[in-house]
Amino acid sequence: MSIGTNWSGNYRYRASRVHTPTSLEQLQQVVAAAPRIRALGSRHCFNDLADSNELVSVLGLDSPIEVDASARTVSLNAGLSYGALAPVLQSRGWALRNMASLPHISVAGAVATGTHGSGRSNSGLATAVSGLEVVTAEGSLVALRRGTTDFDGAVVSLGALGIVYRVTLDIEPSYEVRQDVYEGLLWPALMQNFDEVAGAACSVSIFTKWVGAEVGAVWLKSRVDAGPPPAGLLGALPVAAERHPLPGSSPETTTTQGGVPGPWNERLPHFKLEFTPSNGRELQSEYLVPYRFAVPALEAVRELGALIAPHLMVSELRTIAADGLWLSGAYETDVLGIHFTWQYEPDEVAALLPVIEDALAPFDARPHWGKLFHAVAPRAYPRLPDFVTLARAYDPAGKFSNEFLERTVFA
Repeated sequence: MSIGTNWSGNYRYRASRVHTPTSLEQLQQVVAAAPRIRALGSRHCFNDLADSNELVSVLGLDSPIEVDASARTVSLNAGLSYGALAPVLQSRGWALRNMASLPHISVAGAVATGTHGSGRSNSGLATAVSGLEVVTAEGSLVALRRGTTDFDGAVVSLGALGIVYRVTLDIEPSYEVRQDVYEGLLWPALMQNFDEVAGAACSVSIFTKWVGAEVGAVWLKSRVDAGPPPAGLLGALPVAAERHPLPGSSPETTTTQGGVPGPWNERLPHFKLEFTPSNGRELQSEYLVPYRFAVPALEAVRELGALIAPHLMVSELRTIAADGLWLSGAYETDVLGIHFTWQYEPDEVAALLPVIEDALAPFDARPHWGKLFHAVAPRAYPRLPDFVTLARAYDPAGKFSNEFLERTVFA
């Protein structure tokens, strides 16, 4: 029995069975009995990372959202989406510091792959994790807490350590955000003043197609409590009409722009939860390069602009603050994320990826684990050998391994 494809339709799952336990005990029994199994999330992965012979969804488990105001944390079902969690937090006066562009993705899936939002002072989503409850290969439940041995290796885990049952995240008091879109920024202005642009708001996204004199659109998401955004940005001016990240697409699906303040959960993502996210029929890749190499890395990709543009919908540039999580794209360095949303042209994109990776190789680029890429450079993730040791300690028989991990991590 086929369970279908991922969100974009570029990958068809080969798993023949999906388990849907309704209790922790059932989950433990399923995991213990399966020869090979992995967690089924929101299917927003663009490669075979999330597949296995059998899959299990934890969404049916009785695992409520629990806010601990004194600890400033929230504990939740690992399969819950950010879009489902955020309104509950907002209704109780709490917030997450950061969110990804899509609220549709599952918390555990985003954490396990090192998914991020944007901001010079914002670390990736996984850095909010203060605790994990994981069902291991033999069906035992293990609780991991921030500060304990190997915790930093277990958060961005690629699903290789076990099935995450619950996640505990840091929270803070609720706040409002406004979103403003600027157009007219020229490439020389961006290259000469990249720090100024990247630091112009709490979250900054730069959308480009790499060709032409103008960069594209700059989206600033500014916390209202931090003051207003700039009236102009190096010659770029705010636009009154709302925009979609993909030029020419209807902004109906995007979160409110035009400087209108609103709750954090209705502004930090680019897309509204009630709509199909982004374009759907597309492919995605992303590379994280150390921030100190931001400008030369952009120059290297721009030199490929004529080659890239015919196959591209749009690229998004974001910054992420450093963290200490072993397989995070921002491990021990602030990074620039260079994201590509491709047209649905699998063969053409597959041919472009090694070209882009060669151009970014001098800058120690790290591929996003959940996107399409050609290869992981040996020095990209310096703690990869330590992670392999940790994964084998948790799962010596390889119950949670799969072709992706054997090809990219355990090779």
